[in-house]
Amino acid sequence: MKTIRLAIFLGLSYAGLANAQDYQKIHKDMIVVDGHNDVIYSSVLKGKDIGKKMSSGHTDIPRLQKGGVDVQVFAVFSNDERWRTGAFKHANDQIDSLESVVRRNSSKIEIAKSTRDIERIVNEGKIVALIGVESGNMIEESIENLEALYQRGTRYLTLTWNYNLPWATAAAVEDKKPADLQKGLSEHGKKIIKKMNELGMMVDLSHASKKTFYDVMAISTKPVLASHSNAAALTPHFRNLDDDQLAALKKNGGVVGVNFYSPFLDTAYDSRVKDLYRKQFGQEPEKNKSVSFLYRKLNTENQHLANTPFERVLEHIDYLVQKAGIDHVAIGSDFDGIESPPQQLEDVSKFPVLTQALLQRGYTVEDVSKIMGLNFLRVLKANEN
Repeated sequence: MKTIRLAIFLGLSYAGLANAQDYQKIHKDMIVVDGHNDVIYSSVLKGKDIGKKMSSGHTDIPRLQKGGVDVQVFAVFSNDERWRTGAFKHANDQIDSLESVVRRNSSKIEIAKSTRDIERIVNEGKIVALIGVESGNMIEESIENLEALYQRGTRYLTLTWNYNLPWATAAAVEDKKPADLQKGLSEHGKKIIKKMNELGMMVDLSHASKKTFYDVMAISTKPVLASHSNAAALTPHFRNLDDDQLAALKKNGGVVGVNFYSPFLDTAYDSRVKDLYRKQFGQEPEKNKSVSFLYRKLNTENQHLANTPFERVLEHIDYLVQKAGIDHVAIGSDFDGIESPPQQLEDVSKFPVLTQALLQRGYTVEDVSKIMGLNFLRVLKANEN
C-alpha cells in the first residue's frame, strides 16, 4: 500500500505489520533503495535497451519492477586512469544517457533531485532514478564542475576510484603504503568537501583511502556515505571498512551500503575460482591472469558454484549492524559493476529474497525497512539544504 510506504518514509509506526508472514507483501510495502548500480556504464552506453527485459547483465526496468526496487542510484562511472582528460564530459554523456532512458520509459521511471521528489514518484508507482558520480576525477578538480553536476541531479560523489587524484587518495593505492607515507585530502580537496556539504551532495567514501576517510570525517558537517563497501573484519580487503571506520561512520551518522561483489564478501572466493578452473580445464590457471579473467572463462554452472554463498551477505549485514548499529547499514549492490554476484542474488529482481532472509533471521520489519532503504534516505535528507 502506498500509504504504508509513506508512513515508513516519514518514520511513523507500522507495528501492525510486525507479525506478518508474507515477505513479498512486506517487501512491496517498503521503500527499497539500492545505493549503487553501474548499468549506465556497462549497458546503456553500449547501446543496450534497459527498458525491456535483457538476457544479459543484472539490471533492466522490468527486473527492477519485479525486484520491488523503488529507488535506484545509477552510478556515473569513470576509470580514473583512462579518463585523465575529458572526464567531466564523460560524466555528462552518461547523465544524458540516463535521461534518454527515462524519456523513453517515462511511465515507469523518473529522475529525482530531492526526498520530496522521491515521495511523489514512489506514490505515482514509478521507479526513482538517483544519480551518483563514481570518481572525483569527473569534476576535473573544478568546484564549478561539481556545482554543474549537482544541478543535473548528482546527489553523491564517490571521491575516488582506484587511483589517486591530486586532491584525494584511493584505498587501492594508499592503504598499501606505510602509515607515515599515506596521503589524504589536499587543501583543495577540503574545499571540495565543504562545497559538497553546502550544496547538499553526499560524500561517498567507498574507494577512499583511510587517510582520506578520516580527513573527511574531521571536516564534514553532514552524514557521509560508503555506498558499496563491506566489513573488513570478515573479508580483509582495501575496499572494505575496518571496525574503527565503522565506529567513525556511526558517530558521523552515516551509512555503509553492503556490496554484493563476491571477493568483497568471501575470502575463499579466489581459491574457489582457481579450483573450478582446474576442474573445468584440467590445467593450472595461468599465473599472469587475474581471478576476474579466470572467472569469465568458467562455464555458467561453475560460475554459479564460484559465486559466494548467500549466507555471506547476511553475515556481513549482521556484523555491520553489530558494529555500526541498525541505523547505519544500507544496500549498495554494485550490480553491473561486478561479474560475480552472490548465489540467490543474481540480479535486481532478487531483492525480495534478501528481505525474506533478514526477516527469517529475526530482524523486525522496522529493522529490515531501515536496511533496505530508510537509512539511505535519512542520510540523503540530512544532506539536503
